[in-house]
Amino acid sequence: MEMEDAIKVLLVDDHEMVRIGLAAVLGTEDGIEVVGEAGSGEEGIRLAQEYKPDVVLMDLVMEGMDGIETTRQLMKLFPECKVIVLTSYLDDEKMYPVIEAGAFSYLLKTSRASEVADAIRAAARGQSVLESQVASKMMNRFRNNSKAETPAYKELTDREMEVLRLLAQGKSNQDIADQLIIGIKTVKFHVTNILAKLDVEDRTQAAIYAYKNGLAE
Repeated sequence: MEMEDAIKVLLVDDHEMVRIGLAAVLGTEDGIEVVGEAGSGEEGIRLAQEYKPDVVLMDLVMEGMDGIETTRQLMKLFPECKVIVLTSYLDDEKMYPVIEAGAFSYLLKTSRASEVADAIRAAARGQSVLESQVASKMMNRFRNNSKAETPAYKELTDREMEVLRLLAQGKSNQDIADQLIIGIKTVKFHVTNILAKLDVEDRTQAAIYAYKNGLAE
């Protein structure tokens, strides 16, 4: 790859030694050219406007404008630019907001130089790279969110749904037993399970839940 076709990279990190080290390492990589170094988010925005980089290696914690806000502004100005977060932080308060702001990849500063270079090349091809720990945390969050978003009534069996609908109509346990042709003890068992699964305290709250969720006639 000729230099004019090289992937243009902008470094944004408030630690000078980090920038020097990155520039030295990436300078030995074929097809990658470091076009600028910024010691702050504000300077990063200015240099991005000047150099139009393909990829920005972004630190998260910086004085003044942090990496999250810098990423957000870069995405507004240059939506085609790929921001690769390179940080020491793995906490949720920083990781998720910067990804939501538009970060394309997320690496830790413990990554090997070759891994950073590979992530830059992948970003230029439109492929995201996530540190394994980051990917694991995101998958766990996705699974937890999916579970939290599942309505509680989805946990009810078909028979429990029948009991809930009758309960919402004001039917007594005996009425429900007679209509469904089951024993009174079985009805009580189903009602207990319904209250537990819906996380409500009594039949009235269960009935209200049923109407709010369109489960009752």
